[in-house]
Amino acid sequence: MSTDTIKIIIADDHTIMRDGLRSLLEKQLDIKPIAEADNGRKTLKLVQELKPDVVIMDISMPDLNGIEATRQIKKETPGVKVIALSMHSDKHFVTEMLKAGASGYLLKHCAFEELSNAIQAVVNNRSYLSPEITGIVLKDLFHNNDKGAKVDKKANNPLTGREREILQLLAEGKTIKETASDLNLSIKTIETHKQHIMDKINLHTIAELTKYAIIEGLTTLEKTP
Repeated sequence: MSTDTIKIIIADDHTIMRDGLRSLLEKQLDIKPIAEADNGRKTLKLVQELKPDVVIMDISMPDLNGIEATRQIKKETPGVKVIALSMHSDKHFVTEMLKAGASGYLLKHCAFEELSNAIQAVVNNRSYLSPEITGIVLKDLFHNNDKGAKVDKKANNPLTGREREILQLLAEGKTIKETASDLNLSIKTIETHKQHIMDKINLHTIAELTKYAIIEGLTTLEKTP
């Protein structure tokens, strides 16, 4: 493998999607898929071990979604580029993924040539957005400018990264004990975080928390029991 080869990790919870992407990427002379993951937590571990150039990241994944995984990747290994490849064109998903540190955002129905172009762009320290995504970002930017007021980020996102991580696991049906084990934290710590989450968003049942997690894009209906 030449030093110019772009090393890629594919993160998607659908096997057929990973297989298809790997097959297409392997045909590119300057690109090499080096690993695959079916959830955000595995992706984090692989990034730390393999130090890829680019992660192609789905958003809706179990255990740790793509937005939270991207935040942690950019915090721990800022040199790794992340390209979101998602079915979601909703403004919330787009803006949260970009705020998390993604360098690109494409929709899953895009042509492979567009993904290839996005990979080349991000490794050269440029951003790449699908035309549909660019429109969403610009519309949101103009809307916020027109409002002429500073947005309180804490009001829009009251939960910390750790709290969002815990909320996703609980919403996906994990018990307090299982969540503590997954995150290497004590049961008491998870219980404390859970109470803080409930207090912050004023929701007090698992059903309400699950609905909130789905609305916020932390998990999806198909991932919940």
